[in-house]
Amino acid sequence: MTQSACIAVAVLLLSWLITASPVCAQNDRRVFVGGLIGVSTLSADGRAVTMVREAALSSYKPENGFTINLFGGAHVAQYFSLQGNYMWNRNDLTLVSSFVTPQGGGFYEQRRASAQHAVVADALVYFRRIDSRIRPYLGTGLAIVRFSASVIDSTASGLTAPVGEIASTRAALRSHVGIDVGLSGGTAFRYSFSETIGGNPISPHLSPPGERGLANFQNLFGVVTRF
Repeated sequence: MTQSACIAVAVLLLSWLITASPVCAQNDRRVFVGGLIGVSTLSADGRAVTMVREAALSSYKPENGFTINLFGGAHVAQYFSLQGNYMWNRNDLTLVSSFVTPQGGGFYEQRRASAQHAVVADALVYFRRIDSRIRPYLGTGLAIVRFSASVIDSTASGLTAPVGEIASTRAALRSHVGIDVGLSGGTAFRYSFSETIGGNPISPHLSPPGERGLANFQNLFGVVTRF
């Protein structure tokens, strides 16, 4: 089967799930809200530039941090939901750059505290009916992410460390998988693993600049309630 045919089949299947499987009864609980907490892990980056008599190295190391995800949405069909999210996480960073030449060298090490605020619009596809106790799902959506990182302290010799706040507002893509496990009264326990990928506001401030995008991985646990 060609790639175009595969895409067509996938579109038809999703259309069938949305249109052919409406929520059973008018009084079913369609609207939901919830909250999750967990651990956020940012991707690292680094670069090495070497020549015959010169070399430069740079990297940044992120630490695991705390994250929250507040969300609400609606089950528009048995296997399909729309969801809006507010997400926040905090991660400490250590930026390191150094260079060596025949005339000498230099380095800096700088610690920063970073935070990300994101607004996300998601579509969720479930693999079991809305009345099932255990409901795995896949989700994807678009995010607007505000990133900021302020200086904690710096050590430098012969190389100037970045000054001021690093900040940016960018679009990003979020993908996540999870499972809802029914408890009682329309409430369910939810686990989610989320990955948000976008432009990297940190790497351009390294010397030499990094080249990779920024990924934010989140392990989240909490509850969701339908009403």
